[in-house]
Amino acid sequence: MGANELFQFFRDMSGKFNSKIYAGIRGQSSPQHISFLRQLQKELREKNSLDTPLETLKVVVFDMETTGFFPEKGDQAISIGAIKMCGSAIEEEYTSSFYSLIKADKPIPPEISTLTNIHDDELASAPTASEVLMKFYKFIDGRVLVAHHSNHEKAFMQKMTWDIWRTRFEHRLIDTSFLIGLFTPVIKPLTLDEICMKYEVEIKDRHHALGDAKMTAKVWSILLKMAQEMGIENLREVYERIAKK
Repeated sequence: MGANELFQFFRDMSGKFNSKIYAGIRGQSSPQHISFLRQLQKELREKNSLDTPLETLKVVVFDMETTGFFPEKGDQAISIGAIKMCGSAIEEEYTSSFYSLIKADKPIPPEISTLTNIHDDELASAPTASEVLMKFYKFIDGRVLVAHHSNHEKAFMQKMTWDIWRTRFEHRLIDTSFLIGLFTPVIKPLTLDEICMKYEVEIKDRHHALGDAKMTAKVWSILLKMAQEMGIENLREVYERIAKK
């Protein structure tokens, strides 16, 4: 993969999507919410996270539980969990984690309920996607986002942000899988379970959005320390090294 292609991959994709899932909740967004989101996006465009030293890079590691893999076909996000980090350190303060269920407008598949332990009655009384997403954006506060197999999270964030506010999802989103490529050749993408076993991270609260986010954060911490031991100082150098492989 060339450098230009790699940079393009890590740029937040934009696009226009058909409104199917959240059509019933768009009207709940206030002008103040939209103004806040646009100001946050402006700050993100002006912020240069690529050259921030890894030891001071502030990120939010997050995970979403969903009813499937295809938001454009009607699959929905049903929970989101996240944790803040500075460099390789997980911030432990109570304000540094985020978790919420997300109201669903239709029953979730039984296999998803079994997998996630999330049930229809819980989602019926959960906050709307508009409420949860605004709280999540405020929690992020301009930090870089990190996820494992991030295309999944990115697809749902793109769809929700567009459907609710007609605004593009413009956060920088980094996939842990690409950092692994710095150290070992990856023939196929590793699952979160495989990655945790590889780096001896305890598998706990699997398929709970906050539980998965915490495990991913521990993996990110390990990978960041390994990158620093290689003499890598910032994200730009990470991308450049991967592009050369």
